[in-house]
Amino acid sequence: MKKLSTLMLIMLVAAGLTFGQTVDKKWSIGLHTGIISYNGDLGNGFFDFSQAMYNFGGFSVSNYLSPKWDLTLGLNVGEAGFVASENVNFRTRFTHFDITGRYNFIPKTEKISPFVMAGLGFNHFAEKYTVKTASIEFAVPVVGAGLHYKINETISLQWLETLNYSISGKADGEAHQSGDGYWMHTLGLTFNIGKMPDADGDGVSDNNDACGSTPVDVKVDVSGCPIDSDKDGIADYLDNCPNEVGVMSADGCPDADGDGIMDKNDMCPNEKGTAANQGCPDADGDGIVDKNDACPNEKGTELHNGCPDADGDGIMDKEDACPTVAGTTEFNGCADTDGDGIADPQDKCPKVAGIAANNGCPEIKQETKKVFERALAGIQFQAGKDIITTSSYGILNEVVKIMKDEPTYKLQIHGHTDSQGDAAKNLELSKKRAEAVKAYLVSKGIEAERLTAEGFGSTVPVAENTTATGRAKNRRVEFKVIFE
Repeated sequence: MKKLSTLMLIMLVAAGLTFGQTVDKKWSIGLHTGIISYNGDLGNGFFDFSQAMYNFGGFSVSNYLSPKWDLTLGLNVGEAGFVASENVNFRTRFTHFDITGRYNFIPKTEKISPFVMAGLGFNHFAEKYTVKTASIEFAVPVVGAGLHYKINETISLQWLETLNYSISGKADGEAHQSGDGYWMHTLGLTFNIGKMPDADGDGVSDNNDACGSTPVDVKVDVSGCPIDSDKDGIADYLDNCPNEVGVMSADGCPDADGDGIMDKNDMCPNEKGTAANQGCPDADGDGIVDKNDACPNEKGTELHNGCPDADGDGIMDKEDACPTVAGTTEFNGCADTDGDGIADPQDKCPKVAGIAANNGCPEIKQETKKVFERALAGIQFQAGKDIITTSSYGILNEVVKIMKDEPTYKLQIHGHTDSQGDAAKNLELSKKRAEAVKAYLVSKGIEAERLTAEGFGSTVPVAENTTATGRAKNRRVEFKVIFE
């Protein structure tokens, strides 16, 4: 017994010293309890639950060799026995020690890992109860199978069924068989010890950390990755809306229209806009968002709710009769340059105040009209020539006086002929005669830029060319006053 105790102590101390050799959590310790069944010379108690239950408790130390292999030292202390009859039975204090190799069908890093094991050990039967002489026997083989259930990175639940054969088989007081079998039904907890490498300090070992460079103090899941509560692919610590599915461009918040502005800050969450417009679109770029813009596709002004006013007269183009010229509301956006109460588009003399009856032009004096009427027949030329006769000077001088008295007048001088002779020559003659009249007026001090001369030949008759009287009327010089 003393030798056994010494041997177990050495093994446990050696295991304990080994714990400090690594920081990879390759070691684990186990605490367990169970019941033991006997099969030997006195009978078979395996799975015979009518037999008395003999309990034990134990301790184990395991070393991780690879993802599928462990080496385990185990120690169990309790009682063993069997009752065949009132007179045929045994009971003793039982101590079992073994060393086994364990093969994990699934690595213990998974939640559930079934395994098998095999090895050898010692059984010690104390001098107790029916056993009169203590003994130590080799236990060969030690075989078993079980299931490992991981609760967390440190603690696991373990169920184990182990069978060992005590070679001598003396504990039951019989030696008919070469050895006795002991079946141990075990349930316990294992504890991983040591500190696993954890480069980013998130509490998940590097071996199990799918995100090995998590920032300090960031909450992580069991795989070591930052928690993503809304599962939008953006970790909570980077997500301004951790409980709403969002996008990276909006810092993890929803952005229904994809304009990069999170919905909660977007005044138009269903229309792509710009940050400058709080997420609303401005199709025409006039600084007025479309939803407030009465003319969203035309650049406008705030004064007109986004509609254009090209001439800046305060009247939006669509209501402005003259959108390119500044005007007044009185004239529907048109101007009245000469201030005569007639809008320029309807005013044939927009720069000179006139009357409506004369389409915006000044009224021509009756005396002037009479002078021009007399001039139709009063201006004469030498036959077939563009030389003015002296008898015409009187009426021309009256025209000179009118032009000097009315400095706003501009005069168009039109020359006409009858249809006698060659038409081309007649046209040329009419032009020369008109120019001759212009030259005379200029010679009397009328500015040349106020005068225009044009000939029409026989193309604009005012009477029949079949009579001498009609032809005389057609040979004429007409004056037409114009204004600018």
